This record gives sequence, structure tokens and C-alpha cells, in this order.
Amino acid sequence: MKQTFKLFAVALIAGAFTLIGYKYFVENTEIAFIQQNENPPTINTSYSTTVPTELDFTEAAEKTIHAVVHVKNTTMARQNNSIQNYFFGGGQPRAMVGTGSGVIISADGYIITNNHVIENSSQLEVTLNNNKTYSAELIGTDPATDIALIKIDADEELAYIPFGDSNNLKIGEWVLAVGNPFNLTSTVTAGIVSAKSRDLNEMDGKSQSFIQTDAAVNRGNSGGALVNTRGELVGINTAITSETGSYVGYSFAVPSNNARKVIEDIMEYGNVQRGILGITGGSLNTNIANQLGIDETEGVYVDGVETGSGADKGGIEKGDIIKNIDGLKIGKFADLVGYLGSKHPNDTVQVTLLRDGSEKVVPVTLVKLDTYEIEYLGLEIKNSNPSELKNYGVDHGVKVNRALNNTMKSYDLENTIILKLNDFSISSIDDVKNVMNQRNYNEPVKMTFVTENGEVNTFIFR
Repeated sequence: MKQTFKLFAVALIAGAFTLIGYKYFVENTEIAFIQQNENPPTINTSYSTTVPTELDFTEAAEKTIHAVVHVKNTTMARQNNSIQNYFFGGGQPRAMVGTGSGVIISADGYIITNNHVIENSSQLEVTLNNNKTYSAELIGTDPATDIALIKIDADEELAYIPFGDSNNLKIGEWVLAVGNPFNLTSTVTAGIVSAKSRDLNEMDGKSQSFIQTDAAVNRGNSGGALVNTRGELVGINTAITSETGSYVGYSFAVPSNNARKVIEDIMEYGNVQRGILGITGGSLNTNIANQLGIDETEGVYVDGVETGSGADKGGIEKGDIIKNIDGLKIGKFADLVGYLGSKHPNDTVQVTLLRDGSEKVVPVTLVKLDTYEIEYLGLEIKNSNPSELKNYGVDHGVKVNRALNNTMKSYDLENTIILKLNDFSISSIDDVKNVMNQRNYNEPVKMTFVTENGEVNTFIFR
């Protein structure tokens, strides 16, 4: 009984102290409001994607949603419904429909979209945000940048989005992705610029330069607009990286400066005129810098200079490190590719480079890149200049610029000179086109070429 009493007394005293502590420390605690000028230190314990309250996207959205359209691509494909059709062709033709988005860039109906949205089309149809539908004409395409230009003839002036300067975009800047997916009329998502000059195919030798954002982009948004908060077109939404095929946080857009240059070339020349420095090389990092015995880990290392090119005439040398072009920092090869993608042949650029630790600025006039893809062979070729032909000990031929697939890479044909195709002498890209256009579909291709060490070989590709 005494033990029970003692336990009761202890519990009673503890409860009393607890009540007193609560009254004194909790109920009497005052809430302190910190003034803005007190600048207290803060600790971030979570990440928030909340849009700052001072930002207002409504004006940019209103300016752009009526200029983004739904694009429907109808292609005709033959259905192989028998073993005979599978091996020898034939079968019943079947219509296949693909969709995407597009951006009206002029009041008279020119629309920019992705090449993969309209590829192999037999019929193109465009639906505006007001649900009016028009047949569209294909004006031209550029698979290398995945840009295409189409046109509709409307009976009224159309809303369009003016081009902005994608070079002025800053990492962290807010942007809107405007698309017209699945014919749901225009939809808008917001995000920030996560990175610039992003190269998705660096390991494949096909350098690109994308704007990366975290604005939600899905399949139907391909060809849609990436706009800044002023409603200016700064990119064409093109790709996502995802194991599932759906948006998971990264999307990529062709910079508007590059897209604009492509469509201007298509409208003026019918194809894209590319200006190049005339160098070979690549990005720097710690490992490469150690191998080269240099201290620089940013910039483009010049591994070679093409004879007769703008770089050659401007005085760029093997071993130089390109750090800047026209005031734009060049931190990696994709920066160089992205900037030159907005320039034309015969444009002059100011190249800042490091040579033996000293900075040097040289003007370089860009030369036209004349290339042609031999689709059947999986080779990209270019016209050879007299100096190259002399070095190989020949007086005609075209140069293999690069192999386009792993099979052709295994033949080690890059930098060889093609002398003959199917026993026809080759002196230019036009000669190659003529031979390939005249051959029968199932006819093999016989290629005679010379290597850099003067060895002549002949391969037959079936």
C-alpha cells in the first residue's frame, strides 16, 4: 500500500511540473516576425518548383497559343501479309497516321516543325487552335537539324510567333513549351533553361547543340514552340530522353537562331547552306588535357586544319585551342557547332584562341560545306580540293567525310578518296548522284577508292 502511494505521489509531482513548464515556456512564447532587412541565414530542407509570384506567363501564353498548330502526317505503307510479299515486296497499301505540332512564323502561313513529324508524308493536314483545318504543302526539310518548313493557304492573316535570339538565353531563365498534341488544341507548360549547347550524339560523331529545359514535353509536342516570357520563339521542341518514351524531366529544343537560318536557306536556295571553319578537333577535359600535356580543360582543341579552308587562310594551326567566337564563350565542341549552325558561308567570324599560352584573335571567313549522303552505302562524302587530290596522288575523286553506321565504320573508309562507282569515274558529288540515280534498285555498288597511303582498293557492296 505504501509503495502504491509513493508511485502516485511521484506521478502527481511530475504532472504538476509538466503543467507549469507548458504554461511558462509554450503559452508565453511570443512569435517573432523577421523584418526583410534583417537577412537571416536560411537552410534549404526541400526543393520547390513553385513559380515565383512576380512572374506572369499569361501574356506570353496569349501571344503564342494561337500560332501553334496540330500537324497530321498521312503516309502510305504496304502491309506484308504473306511470305512472298515480305521477300519480294507488294502487299496491300495501308494508310498510317502520325501527328505532332508546328509553329506559324508568318502571317501568310509558313509553319516550322520537325522533320520527323512530316517524314515520308503523302498528305499533310494542319489544324489551327480555332479548329480550322487546312491541307499543307511541304516546302523543304533538313534531317541534320530535324527541321522542316511547310505552308498552308488560309483566307485570313494568321497569328504567328516572332523569332527571338536564342544566343541571349540564360541558364535558369523561365520558358514556356507550347504544343498542340493529340489535337487537343494548344497546351502550355513552364520550366527553366537547364542547359545550353547540349549534345545528345557526341559519341556518334554527329554533333548537335540543343537547349535543354525541364518544361514538360511529350511526343505530340514535337515541332512545337519554346518561347521566352516575352512570347518570342527561342526554340523548336524536338526531343526527350526517356526509357519509357514519356516525359521524365528533360526535353530538348533546336535553338531558334539555328532553325531560322535553316528555313531561310530552304526558302532562298532550296537546301541548307552550311558554313564551316575547316578544322577537326574536339572538346577538352582533364583526361584529354593530360594526354596532350596542356593545362586547359575548356575549349575546342584543334587537331587538324583543312587545306584551303577559312581556318587555314585565317592562320589557325594544329594545337590551337578555340576559346571564343564573336564574343561567345566556347567551352566545348557543341558550343562551336551551335554557333556556326546559325552562320552562312562567306560570313566572317572573330576567333579567339590560345597558342603557346598566348591569346590571339584571328578573323576567319567560313567556307561552304558541300556534302552528300550516299544512303545505300551509309557514307557521307564531300568534294575534294586540288591540294587533297595532290596529297593522295590522284587527279579526281570525292572524299569520304564519315561513315553513318557501325557497319560502314568497320571498313575504315573515312578520309579515303572515291575514284569510281560502278566503273564510272567520279570527280564531284554530282557524278555520285548520277551514278546512284541510274543504278537498278537491286544492283550492287562497286566502289574503287584510294587510301591516305596511296593504296587503291575495290569493294563491292550488295
